Amino acid sequence: MEKIIITGVPEHFNFPWLQLVEEQPFFSDHIQLVWENESRGSGAMNRAIREENTDLAIILTESFLKDKIEGNPGKIIGFHVKSPLVWGIHVPAASRLTAIDELKNIPFLVSRIGSGSHLMAHLLAKNEGWDREELDFEIIGNLDGAIKAFKNSSPKAFLWEKYTTQPMVDKGLFRRIGEIPTPWPCFVMVASAQMLQEKGELLAKIRKEIYRINQTVMNDKEKFILPISEKYLLGQAGVTEWITQTNWATDGGLLQDEIDTTLKVMMDIGLINKKVALSEIIDE
Repeated sequence: MEKIIITGVPEHFNFPWLQLVEEQPFFSDHIQLVWENESRGSGAMNRAIREENTDLAIILTESFLKDKIEGNPGKIIGFHVKSPLVWGIHVPAASRLTAIDELKNIPFLVSRIGSGSHLMAHLLAKNEGWDREELDFEIIGNLDGAIKAFKNSSPKAFLWEKYTTQPMVDKGLFRRIGEIPTPWPCFVMVASAQMLQEKGELLAKIRKEIYRINQTVMNDKEKFILPISEKYLLGQAGVTEWITQTNWATDGGLLQDEIDTTLKVMMDIGLINKKVALSEIIDE
């Protein structure tokens, strides 16, 4: 039995992938899809793609594009989620911080350099008119690392997807003082160079199947509120709010146009310092 490793964060956006893995649509062809959670986020998945430790990864768009320009051999085969990601801006609940302008000279917790949490801190600094060269970062690995770091009430900030952190806010571990959405579609499907070279036909089939499941979710979002709530231990009210504003990709339309626009925005805000040809980034 050949195994195809698919990696993503253990968050609600990836519920359709769990559905696909449960279905095992290629089992009769002796191909098993294996889902692997990566709690450390997009920076760790970029590394897994580089090192051929996964075949396919669901990565934050901005994180992969930056890593691609820095030499990642993987390529985007499509979007997974086309709506923006809404990041919550968090501080320790016991701290005295109450406003975004108070974060200018304090450390930002990030899962790793090059991760979404790292790049979004740069976007926040750009939006606020701060000198991005003066940003200070503390690497904490994952969400659990942020929880540990926030037990100390010293001033720190942490950017993470707002619905994922809602349980921490509800428990009084985090306090959310603002939000910042991405100005681009949030998740891309990235295949490793080896997977592209050796199993392009299978990749196309996998993409077709996830688009099918995404379409099922889009057709009846209400049906998925309870299972997503139970799987990810999120309140149904929060899942209801989140799912109404989330659009999963159901085809490959406008992929090149939207990636090109994203690159231009990333250049404008200083997250990347050059562009490369779309043919080097995308394999359709």
